This record gives sequence, C-alpha cells and structure tokens, in this order.
Amino acid sequence: MIGNFGSRALGARCLNVVALSALGFSFLLVPRPGFSQTPAPQAPVGPAADHSNAYYEFAMAHLYAELAGAYGNRGEYVNKAIDFYRQAIKADPSATYIAVELAEFYVQAGQLDRAMQEANDLLKANPNNNDARKILGRIYARQIDPDQGRVDQTMLKNAIDQYEKITQTDPKDGESLSMLARLYRVAKNDVAAEKAYRAVLQDDPNDDEALNGLAMIYVDRGDVPNAIAMLEQAVEKNPDQRNVQMLGEFYEQIKDFGKAADTFKQALALTNDTQQLRVRIALDLLNAGRLDEALAAFQELATDQPKNVLLQIQVAEILERKHDYAGAAAVLAKAHTVETKDSALQIRFAEEELLRVQGKTQQAIVAMQSLLADTKKDKYADQEKKDRIRNLYILGAMHEDASKTADAIADYRQIAELDPALAPSVEGKVVEAYKNAKDFKGARQAADASIRKYPAEKPLIFEHALLLADLGSTDQAVNELKAIPSSAKDRDTLITLAQVQDKGKRFEDERKTLDAAEAQAESAQDKQTVEFMRGAMYEREKNFDAAEKAFRNVLEADPQNAGAMNYLGYMYADRNIRLEEAQQLISKALDIEPDNGAYEDSLGWVYYRLNKLDQAADELRMAIDKVGKDPTVHEHLGDVYARQGKIREAIQQWESSVSEWKVAAPSEQDPVELAKVTKKLEGAKVKVAEKTR
Repeated sequence: MIGNFGSRALGARCLNVVALSALGFSFLLVPRPGFSQTPAPQAPVGPAADHSNAYYEFAMAHLYAELAGAYGNRGEYVNKAIDFYRQAIKADPSATYIAVELAEFYVQAGQLDRAMQEANDLLKANPNNNDARKILGRIYARQIDPDQGRVDQTMLKNAIDQYEKITQTDPKDGESLSMLARLYRVAKNDVAAEKAYRAVLQDDPNDDEALNGLAMIYVDRGDVPNAIAMLEQAVEKNPDQRNVQMLGEFYEQIKDFGKAADTFKQALALTNDTQQLRVRIALDLLNAGRLDEALAAFQELATDQPKNVLLQIQVAEILERKHDYAGAAAVLAKAHTVETKDSALQIRFAEEELLRVQGKTQQAIVAMQSLLADTKKDKYADQEKKDRIRNLYILGAMHEDASKTADAIADYRQIAELDPALAPSVEGKVVEAYKNAKDFKGARQAADASIRKYPAEKPLIFEHALLLADLGSTDQAVNELKAIPSSAKDRDTLITLAQVQDKGKRFEDERKTLDAAEAQAESAQDKQTVEFMRGAMYEREKNFDAAEKAFRNVLEADPQNAGAMNYLGYMYADRNIRLEEAQQLISKALDIEPDNGAYEDSLGWVYYRLNKLDQAADELRMAIDKVGKDPTVHEHLGDVYARQGKIREAIQQWESSVSEWKVAAPSEQDPVELAKVTKKLEGAKVKVAEKTR
C-alpha cells in the first residue's frame, strides 16, 4: 500500500510529488489498480510492502527519466532516475522490467557501456529475455555507421545476431523482423531481407514499412514493375506523402507519365510543399500527351508567377503542339514584356521554333541566323557554347530541309570549330547531309574521307557501312563491320550490322544478329530497340502478325514509345483494317512528337482510309513541308487529291513521287511501288487529255 513508505520520510516524498505535479507530471496522483488513494494504516514490512516500495521507487525513477529527457539529460535528473531505478530493483529483484527500463534509460542518457552491462546481466539470468536483446540490438545498430558512411561490420554483425535470436524466439515480432530486414539490407543480403519482410507481411499484409522495404529491394534489382506493385499496396493501405511521391517517381521511371501525374496529384493533397509537385504534375501531363490538362496546369503556374518567362514559353510550346499557332505567338509576345537579358534569347529561340513548326522554314532560318549573329563572341562560357552548338545543329537541319546542303554543311563545320572534340560527329552529320540531299557521290567521298581521318571512330565506321548498304554494297558493309576487333564489338555494332542486313533484305541473317544483340542488351531500352527492329523486319517480310506482336511488346514495356505507336497504326492503315485504333495510336504518337513529318503522313493516310479527305490533305501537306523528298508521302497526297477530284494536283504529286523513287538510294528503290505510282500517273494524264479534247 502507498501508506508504507519504508525508511524514508513521508513528508519529503509528498513534497517531491507536489513539486513534480506542479511541473505538469501528475501521473503519480492517478489511482492505479491495487493502490489506494489514501494511506492505509502502517503494517509490518513484508513481501507486499516490498512490492509497494518497488512500485513507488520505479514510478519516481520513471518520472525523473521523463524530466531528464525533457531537459537534455541534465545530470541531476539522470542521477536521481538511476538512483530510484536501483532502489526499485533492490526492493523487488524479481521485477525484471525495472532492469530493462534502467538499461533503456542508460541508452537515453548516452551511457551505452552501462546499458550493455545491464542488458547482458539480464541475459545471463534469462537468455530468452528479448527485451534485453532489443536493447543490445539497438545499441549495436546505432554504432553501425559512426563515421559518415563507413559501416562498422562488427557492430552490424552483432546487431543482426541479436535480432535473429529475437525473431527465432518470437517469429511474429513484426517490429524486430522489420529491423532485421533493414540490417540485412545494410549488409547487402537482399535475399535474407526479402525473407524477413515477407515474414512480416505473412502476419500483417498491410504493413506499409515491409511493403516499402520490399519495393526498395526490387528497385535495387532493377525490377521497377514489382517495386511499383509493392508501393501500390503500401499507398492503398497508408497513403502517406513519402510513399505516394515515391510511387509517382517510379511511374516516371517506366515512362507511365499519366499514372505519375495522377499519383503526384494525390501527393499534392498531402503536403504544403506544392510548387515543385505542381511543376512535376504539369510536365508529366505533357509527357503523357494530355495536352489540355498540361496547358491548364502550366497556365495556372504562369498566372501565379507572371514574371517567370520559362513558364510562359512552356505554355506557348503546348499551344504550338495543339496547332494553336496564333495563341502561341500571343503568349510569346506577352513574355517579351517581362523579359530579362537572358530570357530574351530564350523567347527568340521559342519564336524561331514556332516558325519552323509552322513550316515557315525560310523565316525560321532568318530568325536563327539573327539570333546567332547577335550572340556571337570571341569567347563563350560553357553554357553559351552549348546553346550555340545546339542552334547551329538546328540551323543546319533547316538548311537541309530547304535543300541548301552546302549551307547546312557550313553550319555543321562551325560546330567543330567551337568544340574540336565534336569533329568526328560533325563528319557524320556531313555524310548524312549529302545522303538526305540524295547526293550519294558526295556522301561516299565524305564518308571515305571521314574514316581516313578518324579510323578508330566507330560511329564513323558505322556511318560508312550504312552508306555502303544504301548503295547496294551489302557484302562490303558487312565485312567492314565484321573487321572490327572482337574486343571492340558490342551491342551497337550488332545493331548496325542488323541495319545493314535489313537494307540488303537479308532477313535470316538479320534475325540471328538481332538475337545476338538482345543477348548483349543491358537495359530495358536496349531490349526495346531490338524488339522494335524485329517488328520492322517482320513488316518488311509481310509477316504482319509477328510484326504486330513485336510492336505490342515494345508498347507493353514502354507505353509512350511513339515510334511503335506510329508503325503499328500505319500497318493497320496501309492494310485498311482497325482504322479507329490506327487513328488513336498515331494521334498519340503525334502528341508525343508533334514535329514528326512521318507521323503526320501516317495520320493523313488513316484519314484517307476513313474518307476524311480534307483532314487527310491537311496532314499530308504538313508532312510534305517536313519530309518533302519522300516518294510515299507525295503518292499519298496524290491519292487524296484524286479522290477529291483534283486530278491536276494529283498528277503533280505523283510526278514528284516518281521523281523521288528514281533518285532514291539503291537499297530503298522499290520497282513495284514505282510501277504502281507510274500507272496512276499515266491514267490521270489520260483523263486530263480526254477532258481537253
């Protein structure tokens, strides 16, 4: 009973309780089972009195331990707590929980040696005392990483040993299993960590820490889909901000930007740090092709930050992708009103891009030349040099589109002057410029010169081999690639070899080469490249079922792969099947790559099949602005005009198609296609002649 206070003065004890109560520690005044609120008559000291005294001493110890924690382990409180714990143990040596709490308090006070001694004494008395083992385990665990990242392997081993013994005694101790799993991960034993986490989940399938831990193990293995599966469960059970944001980041890794955006929206409601998440949501919506939502998100951000020119430019780019060119121009004009010296250049670059996307190539060239002239210096900072090199690449590409090959080559040569390390890649661009102009003689001379100048540059060897394949010299191209020393051969060499074999229509050889390239693929992206090439190979073989399966495999691995969407959609359109699906696939590809003329040709061809002739003509005209030297695009637009009854316009397009077929690279020439277009052209000319009689 509380009435029997042993040898100490009742008044002193009451004073302590009153004083502590005044500080807000009133728990001693709360009635507890087995204890009276009023003192009972004195009784001789015996076992019951010892228990009562132990309880009082323990309560006071606990109180001073709380005070020590509240006041930074002040010495007077620490000493009084220890003294009371010792008195409580003396009063009732059988109450091992008191010794456990004393050991815990030693840990709190930073007296780890005394804590370990206390815990070891408890284990000597009872080796199955898991509370004592947990104290030791925590002490060892906190000393694993004392020197900024250097793991103390001895302490790690000791901590693991304690928690292994705890979980062997109590296999359902989820907290200890989770700690053991974390220690296994530090020890790089992910197999054991996974086993421990699964043991936790077996008892509690909703344990979000175990689900998180398993997710991290899968991430370390590169198994992001399984990591996502674990985190999805964790978020469903406990949608805290950290888990939700991590899940969004994983969706970004697999390029499922739609789910990433929706997940970050969920995270947005769980945090006050909204600005970064809002930008991330907007970018993911844009990458997912959800242009209306992305536009609204960026417009809202731009309204909140009216002087942020980058946000204004982003709004303009989205409007540009939606073909609202007037709206994009208006936004850029508004951005000029708040521009700084640096942002003015960014706005001018965006305006040049807007002209280029609209097919106003000559105006875009003038704008870019003006930008380059205004920013010309004798010496450039690193970022200025990068920007100038980027702009020269763009100017060169526009000159190529305008059939100004010499100007394009001059632009590329300036890049090598700015950065001599880029000289080999510039030589490759020069070869490509000649090829794009159908100047195969110039391309061959440039390619030969490039490998004489840089004989060890594999990209130039690849370019040379591909040019030989274009010219019909498949054997020579194959031999060049096979002559590369075996130690230098890699996946890129095999991919180039497969391209050479594809140009030579050596599909059996290509199949084997792609299998070898896949065996060397180290990343998911590498494997997707191989599978995409398989799909294209099957399509050229007219094995459409196998081609469709390959492209579906690519899209399953990368739902945002615009190339696979376009190829699959075009296959459907060309065969006049599944046209609605074809339109959806190609439209999504264009949302991702709005500048792609080949995709615009595909969409135009779908519209033709759907008999939406005005839309077909619009898309195909835009495609010709970007890829005007493609015989297939001219043929498609000719077919549209013919169905619209515009025979003279159709003749003009078919004539362009025939001309382009005749100057195509030998590997690309197709006598069957040429004969088909020629027949259409001749028939149309006959009709025109009949009408003029």
